[in-house]
Amino acid sequence: MVDGMPIIRPDSPPPTWPVLLAEQHGVVSHHQLRAHGFTVARIAAEIRARRWQQVLPRVYATFTGALPPEALVVAARLYGGPSALLSHRTAAERWGLLPPGPTLPIEITVPYGRSAVSQLPFVLLHRSRAHRHLVAATDPPMTSRADTAIDVAVAEPDARAARQLLTAILGTGRVSPNDVRRRLLERPPLRYRNALDEAVRMVSGGVQSVLEERYAVDVEQAHGLPAGRRQQPVVVDGRALYEDVVYDGAGARLTVRLDGRSHLQADVALKDRRRGNAAELAGRASLVFGWREVSTTPCVVAAEVTTVLLRSRANLARNTCSRCSGEVVSA
Repeated sequence: MVDGMPIIRPDSPPPTWPVLLAEQHGVVSHHQLRAHGFTVARIAAEIRARRWQQVLPRVYATFTGALPPEALVVAARLYGGPSALLSHRTAAERWGLLPPGPTLPIEITVPYGRSAVSQLPFVLLHRSRAHRHLVAATDPPMTSRADTAIDVAVAEPDARAARQLLTAILGTGRVSPNDVRRRLLERPPLRYRNALDEAVRMVSGGVQSVLEERYAVDVEQAHGLPAGRRQQPVVVDGRALYEDVVYDGAGARLTVRLDGRSHLQADVALKDRRRGNAAELAGRASLVFGWREVSTTPCVVAAEVTTVLLRSRANLARNTCSRCSGEVVSA
């Protein structure tokens, strides 16, 4: 058993009945029941007597009442068959790529051509022609970290949401941008390819959160600002801290700090104050923006950054985007 999950080995000799029930949280398939001597009539009798219940086609719980989460996962995997992989959001949560959410539906991936209903009360089944290339060496079997990250991003409703989700996943550090880049080449997604490539490129360049992605796209790129350098080290109180964006490479001694939710924590707030003081003592301009400003008024943010950059770069053009006319922009 791994991470509380039972190990289902269809190619191994069947375990004894008590062991099977214990490993699979009381959930069994029709095939397993027949292998243990249960006739079709006996199975039907157990269900009629309400000692058992059918939870999915050819999958049964040997008890009544609601199924606990572990039993639901076993049922989904038994329904999908020996090749079923936990995938998409279900796999993403188990890999730690996404925070825990609603338990259902349980998402699994099976080989293309597998005959099964794609969506049942608590199972969402996906089919993949590349199934054998997705398998990670885990127990229970899941899609690989990189494939899982791509799958959940592609499931988003639009390209921008896909890019932001992949940016957030890569920002966890639990999956390598290089691994995702390689899988995008080996297994090109049917949609959002450019958006996912852009997410990998930005994270490789130092973007670490959705807030930083919004700043890079809606502030810098949309307004033609020079791309700042991300995650640049600065020594403060004898310790190496990191600035979100600096524009020294563009000829301006300007630091931009992006305050996300983590900056509300006391230790992070202290580091922010010390970095701010260090920048002031070093004669650097410093601007601080939070989620609200960057997400709702990026044009105002861009105007403020432009104003500071112009102090050092007289030839910097003032660029506008399609949203600028709708915001009060000062310079």
